[in-house]
Amino acid sequence: MFKPLVLFLLLLCTACSPDDPPAAVPEGLTSDAVPAAQPSSPDTPESVVVLAADPWCPHNCVAGSEQEGYMVDIAREAFARVGLTVQYVNMSWARALYQAEAGEIDGVIGAFPGDAPGFLFPEKPAGHSRTELFTHPDSTWVYSGIDSLRNQTLLAINGYSYSPELDAYIAAHLDDPERVLVLSGPSPLSRAIQLIWERRTDVFPEDREVMNWAQREHPSQGRLRSAARIYESPIYIAFSPRRQPVRSGRSSSPKVFAPSRLPGGSGRSWPVTELILPSSDEQQWFDHPASADSIPRAFRYGRL
Repeated sequence: MFKPLVLFLLLLCTACSPDDPPAAVPEGLTSDAVPAAQPSSPDTPESVVVLAADPWCPHNCVAGSEQEGYMVDIAREAFARVGLTVQYVNMSWARALYQAEAGEIDGVIGAFPGDAPGFLFPEKPAGHSRTELFTHPDSTWVYSGIDSLRNQTLLAINGYSYSPELDAYIAAHLDDPERVLVLSGPSPLSRAIQLIWERRTDVFPEDREVMNWAQREHPSQGRLRSAARIYESPIYIAFSPRRQPVRSGRSSSPKVFAPSRLPGGSGRSWPVTELILPSSDEQQWFDHPASADSIPRAFRYGRL
């Protein structure tokens, strides 16, 4: 059972309008497309909260699948408590950020603070990310700081934030395909892994649990080598600074929820009115997973 904890928080942010990230995709490196659900339209009911992301399992997975990701489960359960329905859709991360910033959707799932400047972030994160640098298993390259990337080709995903230092490196070398290649598309991870195996790029930064999940799903590919852990960050469900408030039958105020157990604007007021916490037994399982039979679905994705 979950136990509710009531908090009140007022986030008043001044909007900023970041430009849509450039679609710097070298020819031949576009990711395999997957059908994406359609985002909201002006006719979307006010009781529906539209959240988008590219698949980044186990944090957020394929929309409509049996396991959509623990962050999606958290959002659905929390918003349902005030009569709101979450519509989760997949699209490229750069497009999700752009549409949320423009107010076309309500928010994005799986955001670093550096991903979405000007967005509205809950006080508490919904998850935690550990970014590592992955290489071909035969590689002997050693990461010794940002300068050690000089003779490597780094593969990045369009719109992703990795770390302040690595983000600056990518921005500085976008025009040099010998140093930085950028993938775009709604589901670029499998393509990125393939390019590493084909030795068409040298280094790929990715979340440790996302890579573990992908490699468990496709064990025949083998496992890439982790050369270094470079950054740790909380991850959030971040909300558009421009979206008109959604309303439930119970309140005229929009709601934002965040579970504090998980590690870690012409702005609108987004008061946090309810926080869902796992019981002590569920906390123990989350740290030491054994059997998931009696654990709520939001906690069935393995240790983070």
